[in-house]
Amino acid sequence: MLRHIVKTLALGQMLSLFICGTAVTSQYLADKYHVNTPMLQSFINYCLLFLAYTTTLAFRKDGDSIWQILKRKWWKYILLGLADVEANYAIVKAYQYTTLTSVQLLDCFGIPVLMALSWFILHARYKLIHFIAVAVCLLGVGTMVGADILSGRQDGEGSDVVIGDVLVLLGASLYAITNVSEEYIVKNLSRMEFLGMVGLFGTIISALQLAIVEHKDIANINWNWKIALLFLAFALCMFGLYSFMPIVIKVTSATSVNLGILTADLYSLFFGLFLFGYKFSVLYLLSFVVIMVGFVMYCSMPTRTAEAVSTSLPLAPSNGFDNLALKMEENHLDAAVISPVQCNEEESQAGETSLGTRVQVL
Repeated sequence: MLRHIVKTLALGQMLSLFICGTAVTSQYLADKYHVNTPMLQSFINYCLLFLAYTTTLAFRKDGDSIWQILKRKWWKYILLGLADVEANYAIVKAYQYTTLTSVQLLDCFGIPVLMALSWFILHARYKLIHFIAVAVCLLGVGTMVGADILSGRQDGEGSDVVIGDVLVLLGASLYAITNVSEEYIVKNLSRMEFLGMVGLFGTIISALQLAIVEHKDIANINWNWKIALLFLAFALCMFGLYSFMPIVIKVTSATSVNLGILTADLYSLFFGLFLFGYKFSVLYLLSFVVIMVGFVMYCSMPTRTAEAVSTSLPLAPSNGFDNLALKMEENHLDAAVISPVQCNEEESQAGETSLGTRVQVL
């Protein structure tokens, strides 16, 4: 259990560093070069996903081909791609209207939405310690926001706070939908299918939205190698986040991943101390410790599915949400495998029993 918690903690912080990279590069583009093109940045990431995973999915020989997937589930993946694109756009766009403090606080709205969706869609069943752990993590976020207020990072009230807050709530809810969908797909289908379909429809949808809402902003960019390098750094960090998050979700759960990445803002702050002149406060370290305590509490007790709770058979601990299909497959394989020693013993005892009869008994 301790090894699993340490592994989950390390993987979650790796994702936080990727998110930190996207935040720092975006802020540097906005502050230093007055470039604010969230859709263009997302479009580059989706193009990388398309080149890496959609093309691999198209030429793979094991599992369903891309054409079979599109034939059966094309409309589902269109909705998933739309939710993912708009979640990224809404959160980044919200910074133009509301304060950093509001974004940090309201972005946590996605966690209870994610837990509710997991309850009804993935049939996850939580224990009291899970709710306490989430409360502890949110307390850590509150401590971080308090440190922002004391250090003056919440400068400005935004041009329209209401619009900004609504965008944050919308983005957080859409992220919850995509994370639950991602967990279902990577645990029941494949990571390659999820990334390939997101890369395909994310590229198409973001390209259309880019042409509609950001063509003037892109035309006004005074391109140089530094701006191009920042765009590339953002895209690589986002690509790393998308590539590794399904791996982490598969061994844990979408909820635990979202709790683990609450530290991303703290990593952004530490970089901001050198790049943007942020003021340091000991409360930031306290908030980091509190979030980590809540995260460890959540991971210390595996969650269960409704199917597992309703049965009287003993349940083996699981990492995150149980995958019933995988467990059934494992049980089937365990029942089918018989060692050569067992076969020899049966042969000596049965004597005249034929091989065909023994196969039928098995």
